[in-house]
Amino acid sequence: MQKNTVLANIKEFLIGKPFPTSMDVHERLDKVRALAVFASDPISSNAYATEAIMSVLIVLGSQALHLTLPLGLAVAGLVLMVIFSYIQTILHYPDGGGAYTVAKDNLGKFPSLIAAAALLTDYILTVSVSVSAGVRAVTSAFPEVFPYRIELAIFAIFFITWVNLRGVRESGAIFAVPTYAFAGGVLVTIAAGLVRNAGLFGAAPLPVLEQHLPATNPAEGFLFIWVLLRAFAGGCTALTGIEAISNGVQAFKPPEAKNAAITMVVMGSMAMSLFVGITYLSTHMSLIPNEAESVLSQMTRAIVGRNFLYYWVQIFTATILFLAANTAYQDFPRLSFFLARDNFMPRWMQTRGDRLVFSYGIFVLALISSVIVIIFQADEIAMLPLYALGVMLSFSISQSGMFRLMGRIAHLKPGQTLRTLVTEIHYERGVRWKQAMNAVGATVTFLVFIVLAVTKFHDGAWIVILIIPLLILMFHSINQHYHRVSVALSTKGLEPKDLSAIANVVIVPVADVHRGSLRAITYARRFAKDVRVICVTTSPEVKERLLRRWKRFSKITRRVKLITIDYDYRDVLTPVVEYIEQVNNIEFPDQITTVVIPAFIPTYTIGRFLHNQTARRLRDQLRNYKDIVIIDVPIHIDSKI
Repeated sequence: MQKNTVLANIKEFLIGKPFPTSMDVHERLDKVRALAVFASDPISSNAYATEAIMSVLIVLGSQALHLTLPLGLAVAGLVLMVIFSYIQTILHYPDGGGAYTVAKDNLGKFPSLIAAAALLTDYILTVSVSVSAGVRAVTSAFPEVFPYRIELAIFAIFFITWVNLRGVRESGAIFAVPTYAFAGGVLVTIAAGLVRNAGLFGAAPLPVLEQHLPATNPAEGFLFIWVLLRAFAGGCTALTGIEAISNGVQAFKPPEAKNAAITMVVMGSMAMSLFVGITYLSTHMSLIPNEAESVLSQMTRAIVGRNFLYYWVQIFTATILFLAANTAYQDFPRLSFFLARDNFMPRWMQTRGDRLVFSYGIFVLALISSVIVIIFQADEIAMLPLYALGVMLSFSISQSGMFRLMGRIAHLKPGQTLRTLVTEIHYERGVRWKQAMNAVGATVTFLVFIVLAVTKFHDGAWIVILIIPLLILMFHSINQHYHRVSVALSTKGLEPKDLSAIANVVIVPVADVHRGSLRAITYARRFAKDVRVICVTTSPEVKERLLRRWKRFSKITRRVKLITIDYDYRDVLTPVVEYIEQVNNIEFPDQITTVVIPAFIPTYTIGRFLHNQTARRLRDQLRNYKDIVIIDVPIHIDSKI
């Protein structure tokens, strides 16, 4: 088959040479790269999680910001609980799939689809929020580029899409530098702040902001508790991305489960060190959130000044916020693969591209997240009410599934194993306390989901609450479609007499007698005695020319019936389709009619736009008929111009 070398060369230049399937294990991630790929989202969340708490508390006045630290510690405790649960998930479900697989194995189809819909929604928002937050970090340092924030966000999505299409291992190598540079820069800043706060080594004391803001909305009683719940819900954005490793266990080098679990522990330790450190220092310094400059930027500037370290942190904050979207780029396609494998998503979502990545899932994620960025004008604060809602729901479902799995393990005796729908379980010691931890985690994360849904409902959370059922309906519809296809194609009880008979007729629609149509006629004569060539003539001159050329090639056209239709309109396809319908429905009812169509195939892409596409339009119309078989007889033409 002739390839379009220009497009192939461009594709190879952008994406790289195709990998053979045998390189799958080679392309997997070691723990260093995996941390950069899967942990970029939870680590980068520290750039705005503390600010999300403070942005709510500020309505009570600056004096209420001292509550940021206890709320942050509560969020950190919840993070540790969820991490413990997902380590158990990784060890018991080494093939990956995360909350979807756990729920399918222990709770049933419907809960698993809820978890899947919630996670897909969260992954889309992860990309939109992350790149928008990255743009905000850039505009904090360079305010003059603020009017171009949407363009910057779209470019960031395009860049991350391109990198991911080049392969998992290569994207891991690219993203490792900014991930570790961000974490290192912020940890150094936190260490410097703690040193100054403790007065060690003669360091100057930390500056404390003297500005006091009055309460914009004084709150007491229930209203005060309501504000605290909203602030806590805002801080829960620090949990996003934690489940990523459990979905992509098979992306790790062997032993997959062990490496994934170790990476999960390191990710949790690093993320919580950053979150607690930023929360402690920003609270101690009485920083106040504002739209012009992020809290992390204020904290770094106050601790180290506008020096190399400040710009280091700002540059890599922006970079990792952009690249935090990479976590979603890893998990959205993988989760889509699991759903497609179970017939809940289009089967083409299972297809891996030239570089052994799920290319279609990557493209779909990029497209939807770009639309959301445009709708919300690249404002991550406006998108945060939609964020973390889905992931909290999936956390609760996952831990509920693990609670039931631990209950099944508890009934096993030493040496016993049990094969479930998805995995194999065996006797474990201490399973009851693990089950208790899952119960607490499921309860707390569900309560957090309720808090998020209630406190942020009017701010946009209703959109996610609406989208999740719609996605479940879509899953169900796709599954039903594939079920109907399976039934229609089933050979159970099939007898030869049940198959449709093939009519001994071939219809060849032509516009003129030329090399392409003569080739199609010659082909049609090979497998049918009744060959009918049909041509629509729109003027006497056209008909006369057709008949003259037909007689010229009488050796080829003998025993072939020529049918000309005089037509006084421009739409020449209508009489052709009507004739084919008559042959199929009246002359040969309940039989398969064959239509052979001459097809021009220009060797250059641009040449295809110079033809009127009549053959393609005819094929599109005939495909709607169940008893018509279409055969293309191509003739390749050097269309270089």
